[in-house]
Amino acid sequence: MPERSGGRVVGQTRDTGFQVGMRRTLPIGLAEAWRLITSLAGVRAWLGDGGRVAWEPGHAYTLADGSTGEVRVVQPESHVRLTWQPKGWPRASTIQVRVIPAAAGTTVSFHQEHMPSAAACQERRAHFAAAHEALERLAAAS
Repeated sequence: MPERSGGRVVGQTRDTGFQVGMRRTLPIGLAEAWRLITSLAGVRAWLGDGGRVAWEPGHAYTLADGSTGEVRVVQPESHVRLTWQPKGWPRASTIQVRVIPAAAGTTVSFHQEHMPSAAACQERRAHFAAAHEALERLAAAS
């Protein structure tokens, strides 16, 4: 990855380690986008397999791959914030998913910070790109 000033590479911050953010506008309304990202199929697309996540602050979850986390913030029809820690990472990262009204639908935004490396950042960028594709397919099918 290219280096920026201060010896950090693109995607690396001084305070939150590596971070990545991606957005895509889907041709659906805000309420439908919210239902989609919090549905079982939607969660599977952007978080992973492993059962249901209760959208209540303090709810702990474990995914099929062994990743663990906790729901921290839930603002219906706005955003969720949760921790996510896969096996092998030294600390939990933070994922925030937002639904934002847009002229041609609703923008679904993913942001993740506190990742341990540039490689993890690139992996998560690819993951969220695939998640956007899956959410777009789910939205089209509904």
